[in-house]
Amino acid sequence: MKSLKKSTVALLAILLMTVFFAIPVCATSGKAAGDTSSKTENVSVETQEKDDTDATGSKAMAVGLAIGLAAAGGAIGMGIVGGKTADGISRQPDMESKIRTTLMLSLVFIETAIIYALLVVILVIFVL
Repeated sequence: MKSLKKSTVALLAILLMTVFFAIPVCATSGKAAGDTSSKTENVSVETQEKDDTDATGSKAMAVGLAIGLAAAGGAIGMGIVGGKTADGISRQPDMESKIRTTLMLSLVFIETAIIYALLVVILVIFVL
């Protein structure tokens, strides 16, 4: 029960930090993209600028959420793997080398998943 409580608190803290860092993206005004208050500008130009600003904000939110979740999930996974490895080594010290090899492979696979998420985020930023 304590483990579930700690996990819930950790997940809540991660979600609150994600929302906290997403607030500046949501708080951008139309003035940041350019002054659209001029009466001489065409309505379609104003609409296009607003759509560009909305797309940029949505992209920033998606990118922040994606890389945040990938990094948080990877960090939690690495922590669990490290803890189980320490537990396994303490139970069977003679199997230390085999357990450590498995630990390194597991950490590499977890880190690879995080790097794939980073590549997807970079593609979203620069391609979409």
